[in-house]
Amino acid sequence: MTVLDETPTPVHVVGALRYLVSAEATAEAPGASMEAGDLEQAVWVRLLEQLGGEGPPTDAARWVRAAVRAEARRARRKAARELPYRHEPSADPAGGPERAALRSERRRALRAAVARTPGNCPRLLTAMLSPHDPTYREIAGTLGISQGSLGPLRSRCLGCLRRMLAAEVAAPEHRGKER
Repeated sequence: MTVLDETPTPVHVVGALRYLVSAEATAEAPGASMEAGDLEQAVWVRLLEQLGGEGPPTDAARWVRAAVRAEARRARRKAARELPYRHEPSADPAGGPERAALRSERRRALRAAVARTPGNCPRLLTAMLSPHDPTYREIAGTLGISQGSLGPLRSRCLGCLRRMLAAEVAAPEHRGKER
């Protein structure tokens, strides 16, 4: 009488088939281009599903061999359908949707701060932030000021913007506390 002839529990089945599943998975894994442990785990999941529904297989050794081969075939089909990334997602220069959202939020905050600067600063800073990358001559012509006064005005505007952004970042919020 074997362990599987009694009313087996999942623990008995796993104990009795452990070495067989491991050996079959180790033999089939290279042909499926997968790790033996991954193949073995897929077979255990399949066996536990069977134990929950139909009960233990009548011929456990045959069932294990068939399950290992079926999982190996499934892995080969899956590998044939899937295409690898050209590069790792983490190596993506854009950095994925989270980084794109953060960049967008920073640009929005910067544009809002630029709009609050005094005098000619919003026009000057907007021109400087333009994706067209205008020259000093083009910016001076657009604003109607001399090219020589553009440097000092730029310096004052950037200083103002820097102070505004530093005050916004440094200002602590009262979280859960009343004033």
